[in-house]
Amino acid sequence: MKKNLFLLGLLVCSMATMAQTEKADKPESWYFKLGGSYFNQTASTEFPTVGGQLPNRDVYAGTLANNKLVSREGITGSFGQGFRSGITAGYRFSPRLGVEMAANYYVSNTKTMAQTTDRLISYNPATSPAATYLSFTAEGEIKAFDLAPALVMFLGEAHGFEPYTKVGVIVPVHGTLDIKTDRQYTTFVGANQVASTNAYSKDVVKPNPSLGFMASIGTSYKLGKHISAFAELEYRNFTVHGKTKETEIYTENGVDKLNTPTTFRPDASYSASHTKYVETINSTSNSKVTNAAGFDNTKATDDVSTYVGISGLGLTLGLKYSL
Repeated sequence: MKKNLFLLGLLVCSMATMAQTEKADKPESWYFKLGGSYFNQTASTEFPTVGGQLPNRDVYAGTLANNKLVSREGITGSFGQGFRSGITAGYRFSPRLGVEMAANYYVSNTKTMAQTTDRLISYNPATSPAATYLSFTAEGEIKAFDLAPALVMFLGEAHGFEPYTKVGVIVPVHGTLDIKTDRQYTTFVGANQVASTNAYSKDVVKPNPSLGFMASIGTSYKLGKHISAFAELEYRNFTVHGKTKETEIYTENGVDKLNTPTTFRPDASYSASHTKYVETINSTSNSKVTNAAGFDNTKATDDVSTYVGISGLGLTLGLKYSL
């Protein structure tokens, strides 16, 4: 897909360059653009595990010994759908060639990453007649600031319109993946509900440095001597790998329980709220899975790095000011 878009841009540029004559007027040297975009996702991948829960949509039915999984659906998606605002500075070296540097702020649409309905998690008739069921939904949202240098090829002006193509890279500067999870624990004795606990948590995943690709085709239209409107169709593709994860908020029925052991979250140690993502975990890692005997709950838990995709096709509209 990336190669096809790049080749298409070069082909259009070459054909337009050969077909049109150069304008005698010297183009502006500097210009600035302000615009807003909306992107739709173009590729879906399986979401990473959230709090030990696989990226599935599970539905359970039945009570007590008959509580069984009745349906399971894998959850896939991308955080490439969302809104972006940005400002761009550009410089034209010639009537046909220029460079741009854009600074963008992006907020993705919220995506469901895992979900479970009515799963029996606690029932032991030998010690208590009470049975507790869990339903939860985990939703993620990405907020990111990036820089996007690009090479621009102008295709010539006609009737106020000046089409162009550009290719470049995306360099995320700062961003987070916020995962908000709502859990409902409902306890019954027989057919009678005797307790209900609503738990809420917010996990913040910070990324490792990454690099993405972008390609777009657009046109500007002169509204005045220095002002133009512009529209761009842009494809972008990059993935972000997690570096760390921290549980910043955990409440039960609205009460802060982040550092307090509870029935539904008995481990309130530092390791339970902090994760460090690594390439592999082994017998020397701070992991309960591979090094239970040497696990230190005063340090962050080591876990295998996961990634999310931010691929999308978007339309940008805005204004351009030329010096």
